[in-house]
This record gives sequence, C-alpha cells and structure tokens, in this order.
Amino acid sequence: MLRYLLRILAFFAVLGIAAPVLAESPAWRVGMTPAFLHDQHVVLDDWRAYLEKKLGHKIEFVQRDSYRETMDLLRLGKLEFAWICDYPYVHLKDQVRLLAVPVNQGKPTYRSYLIVSARDLHTQSLAQLRGKVFAYADPYSNTGFLVPRYQLHQMDEDPEKFFSRTFFTWSHRKAIEAVASGVAQGAAVDSFVWDTLAKVSPELTARTRIISRSPEYGFPPFIAHRSVSNGDFRTMQKGLVNMGLDADGVALLRRLNLDGFTPGDPTIYRGVTEMMKVLGE
Repeated sequence: MLRYLLRILAFFAVLGIAAPVLAESPAWRVGMTPAFLHDQHVVLDDWRAYLEKKLGHKIEFVQRDSYRETMDLLRLGKLEFAWICDYPYVHLKDQVRLLAVPVNQGKPTYRSYLIVSARDLHTQSLAQLRGKVFAYADPYSNTGFLVPRYQLHQMDEDPEKFFSRTFFTWSHRKAIEAVASGVAQGAAVDSFVWDTLAKVSPELTARTRIISRSPEYGFPPFIAHRSVSNGDFRTMQKGLVNMGLDADGVALLRRLNLDGFTPGDPTIYRGVTEMMKVLGE
C-alpha cells in the first residue's frame, strides 16, 4: 500500500512540475524576416510545434514586413532569436550572437541571382540594364540590394544614376514577381528563394531568366540576442542542429528546402563586411 501511495504521489508530482514548464514559461520570440517563408504559415506552425516538443519551451514566431522592423525589435530586446539576412547580422554587430547557419545544397552559403524576364533574350549582364527599371528586395538585403550596388561600384558606375528607376518590393518573392510580370526589367534576388520557388511555383520562376550568379556568401543566419543566457542559447542551437537526426525534423527540413543547420563560423560573413566597407555602410 505504501509503495502504491508513493507511486501516486510521484505521478502527481511529475504532473505538477513538468506540465506547466511549457504552459507557463514566457515564449521564446523568434523573428522571421520576409523571405520565402513569410507566406508559408502551415510550415511555420508545424515548425513551431516541432521545436516546442523538442525544446520543452513555448515558441512564438514573429513576422514583420521588412528587415528593418525585425532589426528594431532585436535592438529593443523584444526578440530572443531571429532568422535574418547576413547584411543585418553584420550590421547589428555586437548586439547579437551567431546561433546557427542553414545548410542548402550541401553548403552554408548562397548567392545573388541577377534575373530578367524570360522574354528578354538579349540582356546578358548587369551593364545591359543601364537605364532600365530595377527592383530591389529590401534596403537591408545582401543579395537583393548590397550585392548589385557593389557590382555597379566595381564597374565605376553610380548606383543612384545607373537605372532609370528603382523601387523596393520588400521581399525576394515579390522582386521575382515584379520581373515576371514586367513591372521591373531586372532584379537581384536570393538564390535560395529563387531555387525554392522553382520547386514549389515553377510557373513563376519560368517567367524569369537568371543571367548571372554572384560569388557565394554566408547563408542568412539564425542569431540570438546578446541577452539570451548561455543555457537557452545552447538549447535552441541544439534543437536546430539536431533536426536532421529524427524523421520529423528531416521532413520539416525538406519542406524548408534545407539540408540542415550547422553552428556556423562568423568568418563566412567577411565578404558582406568588405562590401559594406567599400560602400561606406
């Protein structure tokens, strides 16, 4: 009887201690910038549920319409973690820590694709877009803003005068749509976004044509705010890096079009740092 009572007490003790951990602890707020995932709510919901189960901690994805908005939330300490572009990561410097880097096509890197309409069979280079309408993704995008302006600088051209008109679409997908629809005659976009859309929306990317590919840059990283404790940092990092070790994680990675996550090395972002210095940013 005594052993029976002790088992009952132990059972309720477990319920009283373990169950509220997920229910009552403040959620970890994870910022998501407007890349491909911005309109993939089902994937985000499933990813949130997966991470909560693995980490034993509530997760809240916080989506914003520009990189700057996510950067401001980080500066204000209103996000614990975020998946941001490499340009904002370098820009934020000591305010954040590199948590993990996605791996795509076997590498923790990506490129900037220079695209034109599929109907445009003449244009083969950035130089031939002089005087044209050009779409930028976001003023804090590496592949969608920094890279094409740096390339123009290397050509001794003034980015402010080279095109007849430029505008921001606020996402790489919308930049691709702008070129596909003829609203813009050229754009520079995230290779990961274009390649992913080529799988899930081939009718969209088929209306564009890649005319050049930039050198490789460090893939947009997952970062942690400097205020995040070392314990929480390691827990979240382990949750991301270990996604490739179980069936549910592998299935999610496939839907994200990623191979996995690696702890990463800040030195892979040196190229972005150098471009920012050259452009005085």
